[in-house]
Amino acid sequence: MTEIATLITVFSTLFIIIDPPGLAPIFLALTQGLSPAQRRTIALRACVISAVLMLMFLFVGEAVLNFIGISMPAFRIAGGVLLFLTALEMLFQRRQARRADNAEEGAADHDDPSVFPLALPLIVGPGAITTIILFAGQAQTALDIVTLAVVMLSVLVIVFLAFLSSSAIERLLGKTGLNILTRVLGMLLAALAIQFILDGIRQSFGLGG
Repeated sequence: MTEIATLITVFSTLFIIIDPPGLAPIFLALTQGLSPAQRRTIALRACVISAVLMLMFLFVGEAVLNFIGISMPAFRIAGGVLLFLTALEMLFQRRQARRADNAEEGAADHDDPSVFPLALPLIVGPGAITTIILFAGQAQTALDIVTLAVVMLSVLVIVFLAFLSSSAIERLLGKTGLNILTRVLGMLLAALAIQFILDGIRQSFGLGG
């Protein structure tokens, strides 16, 4: 299990599924209007939460979902529905409107995307969970589990660095460019959400394709 080729496979699979470069503009859209310090805090919190979730699934795996009676297809459908609602907010700029209202009222910003949708389901989505459970099942020793944990955390470090680069993207695009990007990404997130739901339905009913 600890062969270099296997570790490269684990890293490559998680990297492709999580797609850190692809998450950077989504992170930028979800945190539009926040200061660099607030973005760093959200990025760190999202990655820490993701690490905890990944380690949980690594050590206890599918037993967690089975214990509370949640199947992977149901998890995928629920994630898709919630992600679709977030996509609608991005399309109609409702997230930015709420932040403006909170600022005027002097209230704290409770619209924190670090847990949802960043940590779950964008970083730790059904694909990543399935991958972790699969490779954890192939582990034969404690060293294998520790090595898998190190590989997972290395992917999250790359995700964190990708999130930090979002400020440079913001300076490059400007306000108008950000508004356009937010709506385009909202469309893409909506499509991704529908795909999550369709995949979950297919798995639930054992449909091919």
